[in-house]
Amino acid sequence: MIRTIISGFLSLSVSLMATDIALPAANRASVEKQFSSWIANDLWPDARKAGVSRKTFDTATGKLTLNWDLPDLRPPGSSSKGPTAQRQSEFRAPAAYFSSKRLASLTRLGGGQLKKWRKTLDGVERKYGVPREIIIAIWARESDFGRAPLPYNAVRSLATQAFMGRRKALFRAELLAALKILQAGHIAPAKMKSAWAGALGQPQFMPSKFLQYAVDFDGDGRKDIWTSVPDTLASIAHFLKQHGWQSGRDWGFEASIPAAVSCALEGPEQGRPVRAWLDAGVTRISGKPFPKSELRKTGYLMMPAGRLGPAFIATENFYVLKFYNESDLYALYIGHLADRMRGAGGLRTNWSKLDGFNRRQVRTMQERLVALGHDVGGVDGLVGFKTRTAIGTWQAKNGQTPTCFPGSAVLKKLR
Repeated sequence: MIRTIISGFLSLSVSLMATDIALPAANRASVEKQFSSWIANDLWPDARKAGVSRKTFDTATGKLTLNWDLPDLRPPGSSSKGPTAQRQSEFRAPAAYFSSKRLASLTRLGGGQLKKWRKTLDGVERKYGVPREIIIAIWARESDFGRAPLPYNAVRSLATQAFMGRRKALFRAELLAALKILQAGHIAPAKMKSAWAGALGQPQFMPSKFLQYAVDFDGDGRKDIWTSVPDTLASIAHFLKQHGWQSGRDWGFEASIPAAVSCALEGPEQGRPVRAWLDAGVTRISGKPFPKSELRKTGYLMMPAGRLGPAFIATENFYVLKFYNESDLYALYIGHLADRMRGAGGLRTNWSKLDGFNRRQVRTMQERLVALGHDVGGVDGLVGFKTRTAIGTWQAKNGQTPTCFPGSAVLKKLR
């Protein structure tokens, strides 16, 4: 999926603990009645205004019940406090995220898909200018080349979240978008399968993104990202193109960053010409020169684990990949997997073993950094590039060797 609100295989960047809903069975029955009333009296008027017919609406919602097994729920009368220990792979073990065994398997399977869909990919590349390996890598990551199960009824999941989730407004908009997809006839209600948060089909588009970026590439009159591989591959490419993918450029290069170059220079706001990075002593870790075509273009330092893992000089295309999923590790995974499909080997620099920590601990650290005058990009418990650079700046000011990544020592001193 796009963004980080999907879970399971279809988004390994965020793992949510299921909500323990403390609500008696009798109360659940009452909530179900409220849900039915909400559909009839609250949702339907908005669906009608959005152009959804009564027939489409009733077919999609007529027998709908709440899915009580979803995370992030806040039902009326519930005493649930919700998930309290969200963890991200970025926090604990990037090395596990970049499992060599898994990458080798996807590289091998991806090679087969590149051959199988060569003619389709020829056309997709011509039209959108996005490299086939990038497209196939996203397809692999999002749905295991379309093989990952989609166990949820999209309308039911979206309606449940819109009625009693933590982000009702977001999911209400997505629910209305899903009903518009059904109205247009792209998929039958029973076949509109999704991940738990309503991310649809093989490319894991949220419904609003489907309406914007899904395409009918096989020419059958439907935008079918559930069963049509041509539609799936072209929709991924269309999304990236619309978000600024630059044809003929790579996504980035693994690099050796000398100690004299601060890890706090990371991020999209601190780009500089690739030649300037070279002048500062940055080199490609492979020993190859940077392409001459890149020297005058902007490169960005990217260190997803600070000094505790591989470093990269990224291009604008790296940040286009982040539009698909906001995680640095996700974008890096896609770029690296695509490189491996072209014949490249694994990353040259190892990931250091990192301390495990949860969002609450990171949030506390961020609050302390903000109080000290640092910009962490928002106190959200996520270790984004601004949090990493803030850590590095704080470490340097306090006589420590900057790592630009939280660990037990940093967390302890910033409690």
